[in-house]
Amino acid sequence: MSVAIPPVLILAGGLGTRLNSINPGLPKSMVAVCGRPFIAHQLQLLKGQGVTKVVLCVGHNAQPLIDFVGDGKQFGLTVEYSCDDESQALEPSAATLLGTGGALLKASRLVGSPFAVLYGDSWLEVEFAPIIEAFERLNKPALVTVYRNENRYIPSNLKVEGQLVTAYNKEQPSADMVHVDFGLSIFSKQAFAAFAAQRSFDLASLITSLIAARQLACYEVSQRFYEVGTPQALKELEEHLLERGLS
Repeated sequence: MSVAIPPVLILAGGLGTRLNSINPGLPKSMVAVCGRPFIAHQLQLLKGQGVTKVVLCVGHNAQPLIDFVGDGKQFGLTVEYSCDDESQALEPSAATLLGTGGALLKASRLVGSPFAVLYGDSWLEVEFAPIIEAFERLNKPALVTVYRNENRYIPSNLKVEGQLVTAYNKEQPSADMVHVDFGLSIFSKQAFAAFAAQRSFDLASLITSLIAARQLACYEVSQRFYEVGTPQALKELEEHLLERGLS
């Protein structure tokens, strides 16, 4: 029996200030990777995993991204948009920022339950189907993929016990935190129940709440992650894609 791949919500509102020298004023999703905007590579990857619907959670200055992706047909997908600020304020200071959690809660109204979440700067070569199967089997309201990083690529910030995440601290991680959030999560709408009345909150607050209730499942992956958050990380991804013939 085949696994139904849920819609994917992509957090694509970050401006990528660390990339200003090569991508001035644009979302990180629009940084050029091997000659094409990163979002093109990411959507192509999702299509190959059986994804059919994507919601891009966008923010200030998202128009170039919206103009490029459109309705998603060029990628064989249906793409919709959920904007952080309904007024599309010209000045970032005038926008009503929802935070990553608030942005997901708002965007979740465009899809059913469950749904997957990705960051707009992450390149993750991982099979979706086993992750969805694990989410269904473990019967928790949320699941995060984790990678045993051991501070290799970025500081590790998660403690895992079996198939549960039991601690998370990005600011002051403890020595027993050897895993890191890989960047792909699955949520049921039930996971947001305690935050339903809040308009603005960060995803980290939701994650912390789920951990405290022992309701955050995890699925460990063995592949390393790539991202485009810094010029060095961008260079590593380009080299990887060229080596794999995926450019």
